[in-house]
Amino acid sequence: MQQPAGKKLNFDNTEIAFRSKSKSELNSAYWLFKIMSSNFLTQVGPPVTNLFLNIGLPIQGLIKSTIFKQFCGGETIAECEHTIQQLADGKVGTILDYSVEGEEEEHVFDFTCAEIIRTIERAAGDLRIPITVFKITGIARFALLEKLDAKIELNTEEKAEYDRVKRRCERICRSAFDKNVPVMIDAEESWIQKTIDSLALDMMMLFNKEKLIVYNTYQLYRHDKLAHVKADHLVAKEAGFILGCKIVRGAYMEKERRRAAEKGYESLIQPDKAATDADYNAAITYCVEHISQIGVVCGTHNEASCRVLAELLDSHQINHNHPHVYFSQLLGMSDNLSFNLSDAGYNVAKYVPYGPVKAVMPYLFRRAQENTSIAGQTSRELDLITREKNRRNS
Repeated sequence: MQQPAGKKLNFDNTEIAFRSKSKSELNSAYWLFKIMSSNFLTQVGPPVTNLFLNIGLPIQGLIKSTIFKQFCGGETIAECEHTIQQLADGKVGTILDYSVEGEEEEHVFDFTCAEIIRTIERAAGDLRIPITVFKITGIARFALLEKLDAKIELNTEEKAEYDRVKRRCERICRSAFDKNVPVMIDAEESWIQKTIDSLALDMMMLFNKEKLIVYNTYQLYRHDKLAHVKADHLVAKEAGFILGCKIVRGAYMEKERRRAAEKGYESLIQPDKAATDADYNAAITYCVEHISQIGVVCGTHNEASCRVLAELLDSHQINHNHPHVYFSQLLGMSDNLSFNLSDAGYNVAKYVPYGPVKAVMPYLFRRAQENTSIAGQTSRELDLITREKNRRNS
């Protein structure tokens, strides 16, 4: 369905952005972002919170009712139901994301694989959950992936271990294919990404011949990733499958720069934000120009990039709800983008992380620090919430 003529996207419309939020939910979000606006608290909070959790102080209830409630759907799939419905009421889909990370044991990888498949089974037949997602490090040991990327010979035991990783990955993607539920493979650190890219391409070759099921993720804060999108498109054309691209800016910039400096190699990170923005917009433009062969999920909290994609669809006369195009944001952030885009008829889905409170703390700390480090993100959220509070009170 095309956007009605004359109706323009307005990302400042707080009534639409916060329509699903009660007065108490809006107040809670206001105070949380107020706290996160303090750089000091965002920096000292993680180590102090970890200390309290590790020594057994009863702070999980406080965490669950504040930052966890803002950025996560619940501790289990069932607990996410309220969030799933609340998003659906605003015509925004849910991407269930089991956000436990940093594990090392095989039995945990097997459990995580089974849990990811449960998210796919939960999504099957439910239009409110249009896409699912997983991380390869949720089903594989980081050090093993690092060794593979570095092209270090694996011993017999490690080869068997990697075979198990590939089987888990294929099991997840086959389940997605059988249930007709698209699944995205998240990007991670550059020194394990080649192995992840290889697995993702293998899965697309297997499962994307008839329909768009598997997506790989491209981090455009890397200066080599625009070329990578184009190269993978050529592979897809040659092999006869649909390329699934989730286009993001990226999540590991400081870590990437620090490691490059420590190890003395040239950083893969773009020289500045302008270069990242240019490549990001060029990547989504390329995907739209080849929309019959590429499916794109535009994962961004950047208003300008959302406008670029919206205008591209109009200029190419592509329906706003074309199944190969999704906008995506994280739960608890940028509701002004998500709900105003969905109100204008675009496909939008939010990441809804879930998992035990203690296990998802690394994810929550990243969200708090991200809101502080992204220029103006916290103040932007605060300003929008304040305006909506004032509008309701006027």
